[in-house]
Amino acid sequence: MLAAGWEGIEKGYFLPDPVEEDVYHLSIEKRKELGIEPLPGSLIEAIVLAEKSELVRKALGDHIFRNFIQSKMVEWDDYRKCVHPYEIERFLSIL
Repeated sequence: MLAAGWEGIEKGYFLPDPVEEDVYHLSIEKRKELGIEPLPGSLIEAIVLAEKSELVRKALGDHIFRNFIQSKMVEWDDYRKCVHPYEIERFLSIL
């Protein structure tokens, strides 16, 4: 986070006005109007974005960056292979 803040200062990133509303409950149209981009919806989406980020690579260094991405891919693989309680509660009765 410090690396992102420092880069923002160095490169003069634009800071939008703060939003005092509960962003989670805003409509898609209202979020677009306020310039609010959605966060990744899953771990794999976040990993793909992180892999493309030169800022993350620079902040962590190549060795830690590679290991971080690799460990997150293992975590995602473990997660996607699990049957989660939600799935059991939602779908078991259908079978």
